[in-house]
Amino acid sequence: MFGLECPGCGIQRSVHLLFQGEFVSAFKMYPAIYPLVLLLFFLVTNLFIKFKYANQIKMSLMLMTAGFILINYILKLSTIFN
Repeated sequence: MFGLECPGCGIQRSVHLLFQGEFVSAFKMYPAIYPLVLLLFFLVTNLFIKFKYANQIKMSLMLMTAGFILINYILKLSTIFN
């Protein structure tokens, strides 16, 4: 609508590339794909196996994922305006 990408733009294409085995292209498309996959893997695993420091691990992974998304979005915006 405004000509700007959203913070999640590219995630679907990145997942598609990931399933095709194009790991580097998936990262280039959406750099937060790997922290996001790691977070989802941990959350699913934690349903079946209880970890001692699960809350701290979960919070760390969420912050890392949010950081990747934010940094990627800022870099996309900086290239648009330059």
